[in-house]
Amino acid sequence: MSGYGEVFRRGRGRHRRRRRAPLKTAAAVSALVTCSAFAVHAVDEDQEDCVPLPAGAKGGRGDLPAWCHGHRAGGAPAGKGGPGDTGDGVARDGDSGHRDRPAAPPAPEGVYDRERCGNTSGRVLLTLDDWPYNDPERSVRIGAQLKAQGIRAAFFLIGKFAAQYPQITRQLRQQGHWVGNHSYTHRHLPSLDDDELHDEIRNGVAGNLLRPPYGDAGERERELAAELGFRICNWTIDTHDWEKTQGHARSVDDIRASVRDATPEEKRNGVVLGHLFSNFPDALPDIVSDLQAQGYQVCRNNGPVTEKVPYPLDC
Repeated sequence: MSGYGEVFRRGRGRHRRRRRAPLKTAAAVSALVTCSAFAVHAVDEDQEDCVPLPAGAKGGRGDLPAWCHGHRAGGAPAGKGGPGDTGDGVARDGDSGHRDRPAAPPAPEGVYDRERCGNTSGRVLLTLDDWPYNDPERSVRIGAQLKAQGIRAAFFLIGKFAAQYPQITRQLRQQGHWVGNHSYTHRHLPSLDDDELHDEIRNGVAGNLLRPPYGDAGERERELAAELGFRICNWTIDTHDWEKTQGHARSVDDIRASVRDATPEEKRNGVVLGHLFSNFPDALPDIVSDLQAQGYQVCRNNGPVTEKVPYPLDC
């Protein structure tokens, strides 16, 4: 379902120091500045860097309708928006008539890469989605094990269940893990009308990172998420741990191999997707060992966190 294409890094040298003009030409140059200031501003706005993003909806569970398995129901591919979209999750002027509420703060300088959740540390962020349906406390046991290894992960919890067990979100953050919004009931966001979409995001776990179900969010979803204070956070490595073969869940070895065999581009500044209900948590010790053997480190746990995840990530 992931179908990743190549993920390119942003070009370098955007802020190179400019040479100062010779004094003899300074007057002539200054005479032109006033006339050209508006044009230069317009060009700068139009040339905002964009990171090419993979096409196709991603992630999910084995019991999803057919469109979830590698195909969108329509609209822009996951990870891509309409004209002018930079993938930064910030509301634009002239939005689409959603309920009035304060706009999200301006994005920091540079382009936010939603596939990497703003990770520029060189390290790998491990993420766990959904909910451990038959064993809610599994979340905090996983969190404790990761903390003991000095690892910070991100948990994207379904709001409906997190609201029933508020102590789990508190404990995870106390353990030093980020907890994000995975919507309220895990509905396909692009299929919802504006009011449903608003409620599905607003009623989810409080914070500032949103992982849309199936990784699917177009321009409308990103704009409303930004209005509510959220950035979209997807992934670079999909373990497909939710898949079943002849009724059997994907094995620990297969899940482990999906990370071990991923490309260097997917690992450096990467984000790994797994689920709380699958065998992914059991594969985590081997996944971490493999990454370290290959020269990669995972995000470090520096103690308790708040509901706000920093950008760039504090890995």
